[in-house]
Amino acid sequence: MPLPEAKSRKPRHTREISFQGFERDDGLWDIEGHITDIKGNDFVNFGRGLVPAGTPIHDMWIRVTVNLDREVVEVVTSIDSAPYDICETIEPAFKALEGVTVGPGWTRKVKELLGGRNGCTHVVEILGPLATAVVQTLYPAMRAREEASPPAVPQRPFQLDGCHALASNGEVAKVRWPDFYTED
Repeated sequence: MPLPEAKSRKPRHTREISFQGFERDDGLWDIEGHITDIKGNDFVNFGRGLVPAGTPIHDMWIRVTVNLDREVVEVVTSIDSAPYDICETIEPAFKALEGVTVGPGWTRKVKELLGGRNGCTHVVEILGPLATAVVQTLYPAMRAREEASPPAVPQRPFQLDGCHALASNGEVAKVRWPDFYTED
């Protein structure tokens, strides 16, 4: 159901963040994140001068390649549009993520390696939700691997208590993961 109709208004800013996940032929996985910021009016930018309405002030990409264990194997960035010419010189810094596992502690590690002057605020913003895109992309393969070789001791599903629908005391847990269902 869409939002209720809004009052009369003028568009001033549009931010779009999108992700695509790909399974590669070599057994690795690419997750691509893209962010754009577009103003609804002309404005003057210190680094670029006049930026016409509809022209991206930020247009930035990152591709994170991971293996099935969610370990980052390769990172590539592209800053196609930014407020300052110097912005694109930070692209190589994102290679610092190579070897990091996308999982618990991911956001903390990203901020540790690339926060503040060590990275680009906008590309770093992509990396938070990129973790969810990694899980969504790899999940069928991760589940198939687990079903083919189940652990000796059942592992608590990582999704449990991650949201209202997947509460350990809810109906979904009761049916899908009865071993981990709680009545509290």
